[in-house]
Formats: sequence, structure tokens, C-alpha cells
Amino acid sequence: MNLTQVKGNTWVLEGIEYIPLYKLDDSRCVLLDTGLLQEREDIEETLRSAGLTPVGVLCSHAHVDHCANSRYFQEKYNTEVALTYPEAGMCASLLNLKCYFLTLSPGTVERESSCMIHEPDLFLPMSDGPFDAWGARFQIVHTPGHSAGHVCTITPDNVCYTADALLSSEMLGAKLPYNLSQQMALASREKLRRLDCEAYIMAHRGVCSGEEIGALIDANQALVHRRADEILALVDRPMTASQIDEAACVLYKLFTHKPPRSLRFERNVRFFIEYLVDTGRLNEVCQNGATYYVRAKNS
Repeated sequence: MNLTQVKGNTWVLEGIEYIPLYKLDDSRCVLLDTGLLQEREDIEETLRSAGLTPVGVLCSHAHVDHCANSRYFQEKYNTEVALTYPEAGMCASLLNLKCYFLTLSPGTVERESSCMIHEPDLFLPMSDGPFDAWGARFQIVHTPGHSAGHVCTITPDNVCYTADALLSSEMLGAKLPYNLSQQMALASREKLRRLDCEAYIMAHRGVCSGEEIGALIDANQALVHRRADEILALVDRPMTASQIDEAACVLYKLFTHKPPRSLRFERNVRFFIEYLVDTGRLNEVCQNGATYYVRAKNS
């Protein structure tokens, strides 16, 4: 795993996703997220080779690719983990985690993601502003939408880690970008325009300059609007959410023989359906006790 300098004491671990870290000194660092379970050994080895011990984790949100190793670092290195209250609640129990996975059964959640259960040592402030910890001052920017308590973090080097609030340019072909609330995610991305950071790190493998961030935000917004329009166009009759999901999977060629994967597709399509309902382009009707969706007349 490469460890690459972004600016000053802000570096990034280049794994399946990017995990930023801030060097407090030659031997201590703060991780901004802890990555996937299967990356644990690579993360540890890279830190060990650099002579770094993680004394803190400033976690952006409680998704499996961002906090799967948080409890492990707490137990092995006495690392302090900081989370927002909503994200801490998500990690409190298996049943709470099911609220994130939504369509997966409790047993599947336990088998795949029990590593996420942990209790944070510190709570991030509920409003935007400074967060002083481990001898450094970070700036917290609340960006809900991708998850309920998602935050972006600005390091003392004026580098912003956008986590999953923003997709990198190489991810702009995403077929079903995940957001718990598409509408709130759109608003949070607009909020990033007001920041004046020198560099931005996206979790899913991207770094851009302050001059490039506006165009990247535009492209992210356009992707969500385009996917919403494409899914809306599939609704040519009263359809259930499952029927819309199947049509979307055919459209995007999301063919899988693994139910946990197909259930994730269904979840992501449902979030677009909800966005189309909230923006007045789909209406909900009932037939035989089941909910069907029909296109609004003005759409």
C-alpha cells in the first residue's frame, strides 16, 4: 500500500479506497477512517514501515469500507475513535447496523459486518467548526445525505477529506451511486463549494486541487440527476419498487447470482425512487395492499 504525501503533514494510504492520515510527529498519526476489513494487514504494515502509530481515528461515517477496523485499532493500539452521534448509534448493535444495510437479513449483517460494532471514545461536534484532539485542530463540515451523520474533515494543512460526500472523477460512471437521501446529498455537495481548501481527497480514489473542485461537484450533481431521469423513464406503467429495480438492473446490466449483491442494488434503486417521489415526479398508489409507483402527469 503506497503512502503518498498530499500537503504538509497530510498523507494518504492508497488501498482499495484512499485513507488519509495526518502526521502529528514522526511517530504518531491520526487516521481519517480505517478502511475495509481485508485491508487491515496492509494498513498496519504500511504504518509500521513508516514508523507511525495511530493514536486517533477521525471517522467520516459508519459504513463498512470506512470503519471496519476501528474497534481493532482501539483494542490493539488504544487508538481513540471519534464519530458523530448518528454514526455512533449505527455501530452500537447488529440491529442498528441493519438500518444501514436495509434489505439484508440480520443474520447476513452479522456474518458480513459484525466487525463494525464498536463504541467511540470521542464524539464530533453537532455543528460545523473546530475539533481539537491529539494536539491538532481539525475542522468538521457536516455533509449528511450519503449517511445520516456523514462529515468531511479539513486537516491543519487546509486539505479536505470529502470521504463519500463526493465521487472522484474516475467514479463518475457509477451506475447506482448510493445515498441514503439523494436530496440531502445534493445539498451537502453544494456546501463544499463554499470551502476554500487547497486540496480535496475523495475516499474512492481521487485527489484534486481547489481549482478543480467546482467542476467535480458539477459532475457529481449531474450524475445523480441523470440516473434519476433514467430510472424515471423506466416507469411506463404502475410498477412496484421491485419491478423498477429489475428494470434498472437490466438497463445498467447489473447481473449477479449473489442475493446479497442484488439486495444492495434494490436498496440503491429504492433511494432513487424515494428521491423521485419527494421531488414530485413519481406518485405512490395502492393496489391490493401493495404500493405501486406511477409517473406524475407533469413529469
